[in-house]
Amino acid sequence: MNTPYAPGTVSRRSFLKVAAAAGGSLMVGFWPVEGEAAAATAADLNAFIAIGADDSIVLTMPKVEMGQGTYTSIPMLIAEELEVDLDKIQLRHAPPNAKVYGAPFGDQFTGGSLTIRLMYEPMRQTGAAARMVLVQAAANEWKVPADSCRAEHGEVVHAASGRRVKYGKLVAAASQIAVPEKIALKDPKDFKLVGKPAKRLDAKGKTDGSAMFGIDAQAKGLKVAVVAASPVIGGKLKSVNDAKARKLRGVRQVVKLDNAVAVVADNYWYAKQGLAALDIVWDEGKYARLTTDDVRNTMVAALKKPGHIARNDGDASKALAADGKRVEALYINPMLAHATMEPMNCTVHVKGDGTAEIWTGSQVPARARDDAAKVLGLAPEKVTLHNHYIGGGFGRRLYTDYVTQAAAVAKQVKGPVKLVWSREEDIQHCLFRGLYAHSVSASLDAQGKPVAFSHKIAGPSNLAAFAPGWLKDGLDIDNVEGSDIFSYDIPNMRSEYTQEDGPVPTAFWRGVGPTRNMTVLESFMDELALKAGQDPLAYRLSLLSKQPRAAEVLKVAAQKAGWGEKLPARSGRGIALMRAWGTYLAQVVDVTVSDDGEVAVKRVVCAVDCGQVVNPDTVVAQIQSGINYGLTAGLFGVITLKDGRVEQSNFHDYPILRMSQAPKIDVVLVQSSEAPGGIGEPGTAGVGAALTNAVFAATGVRVREMPLRAELLKKV
Repeated sequence: MNTPYAPGTVSRRSFLKVAAAAGGSLMVGFWPVEGEAAAATAADLNAFIAIGADDSIVLTMPKVEMGQGTYTSIPMLIAEELEVDLDKIQLRHAPPNAKVYGAPFGDQFTGGSLTIRLMYEPMRQTGAAARMVLVQAAANEWKVPADSCRAEHGEVVHAASGRRVKYGKLVAAASQIAVPEKIALKDPKDFKLVGKPAKRLDAKGKTDGSAMFGIDAQAKGLKVAVVAASPVIGGKLKSVNDAKARKLRGVRQVVKLDNAVAVVADNYWYAKQGLAALDIVWDEGKYARLTTDDVRNTMVAALKKPGHIARNDGDASKALAADGKRVEALYINPMLAHATMEPMNCTVHVKGDGTAEIWTGSQVPARARDDAAKVLGLAPEKVTLHNHYIGGGFGRRLYTDYVTQAAAVAKQVKGPVKLVWSREEDIQHCLFRGLYAHSVSASLDAQGKPVAFSHKIAGPSNLAAFAPGWLKDGLDIDNVEGSDIFSYDIPNMRSEYTQEDGPVPTAFWRGVGPTRNMTVLESFMDELALKAGQDPLAYRLSLLSKQPRAAEVLKVAAQKAGWGEKLPARSGRGIALMRAWGTYLAQVVDVTVSDDGEVAVKRVVCAVDCGQVVNPDTVVAQIQSGINYGLTAGLFGVITLKDGRVEQSNFHDYPILRMSQAPKIDVVLVQSSEAPGGIGEPGTAGVGAALTNAVFAATGVRVREMPLRAELLKKV
């Protein structure tokens, strides 16, 4: 997601250091802290890395690992500057503490392709600061100048005398040394780790089964709960007859909530059987007749309402109004579920001493702890939350509804209880990517180049609910991201957003604003190229005189993909540019379309310039993952409503891309010395338009509302 923060805009001068009283350990941490967070007490010191007298190095991870490689890339930054081997660093999940681990936003969260962008300098500074005081401690002991010593492989070396000492022997003395005002960071040309492939530190545990995800939580006397929420959006529980369920083997308790019923049992299967035996009556409420068309019509109508202006170069409205031959189109982004591999789950133990303990996987551990505490009627400090690896976040676990629901159930249960959502519950009661409507129009000059361009967006604002402080004068900066920095040379450019929140619960979805906007804008760019009678690649390049990074990724992707080669009948090749999160990315998609209208994606070529790369293996993996996630949406993804109910329930009717359907993906990393850009979401955000453009090239059918539908693409 877009945020008011850009790397380098916040002062880094907030260094915190503490030495353990006995046994000695050096704890250091840089973080761009502002306001109240800068006044952290000694007990709350923001120490990311602790070096022990036993040579142990423990890194407290301020971000969570949900498959994106954070637990390798961040340690690489520390290890690079600290001059230690990567495999020597032990990792510790950060406890929930927004004051300490929530800078610069005051909110402890992982998302928005922000992790490396936020952590690149603070983590390097932390490693370098530790290295400098350790070197100084050794120099003091040897009575030699510090610049005559160097650090390597966890030791300080004095080459002239051949002396060397391990870090652990120096931590007590180092903890007494003032950190230099100027932290000496390595020149990137001297990097030994950063920019080079590194094996993931979490791979072993995820391979041998020792890695702990939220769903793996165990506790003595643990019971398992499954839940059924109101099938109708906004509905409430009216009554439940649990007589049959209570007679079933292993069923221990039935818990009634405001809009749901939970069955608590000895294991998941018994709980599922108990849930199926319940006779539930729902108060369906005022949305009992809500349909997808209702939501769609509301968003389309909202396009006629005035909105907030994100960009207004020149006077696009005037130019477009005067052009009777302007090109116009309506695009729709459908509702989507997150469908994470690990379904929503949370384990809660409400104890008899006025405390509680929670085990889960959350992208917002401090929010999760605090929200659960409110449900339990406890002060946050009375609640201990253990955050674990996450089996897929995609924005879904930025929200705490599954944690608070587990807390509400556990409040009525003696002993620990693990709440697990079934796949049906997970899909039908997801916080969905909302339905958005887009109106795009352009006026072309005699050479076919756009002289005026307007993009109007209407849909729900996730930012208004999640972080209202990030709104800029009422403008949801996430919903216009990509549109507000559309890269092409267009003298009159207008980008506008109208907020239209409906009854459907919505949330951030991988790719956030750009995954919607770039799909629309880059598909429309192909429409303009067609109108101008020009090749889509050449057309784009002719409009990028001020964006050399954008032009370069387009050229690289096109060359690698063989752009311009003749293809067989009903085969097509589409191209699209993506710019967001400080990253430039171009994708070329090759498809074939059967006579029956079935689309097969054969190959995707992606060229990406994400600035300084930390771990190229992670970048490639994230791009591959993002592309497959985006293709899943483009080929199959849609959530529909009938009578207020989500019609999809599992992977049979909300399919995901199977291995046999996944294309060959070639990723080319364009070398760059620019600041690191985000990488978790660009692959998803960039593939949608390349797909629709390829389908048009194969069939002549312009798809403006996904997913692709075979009946529209059949050979006629």
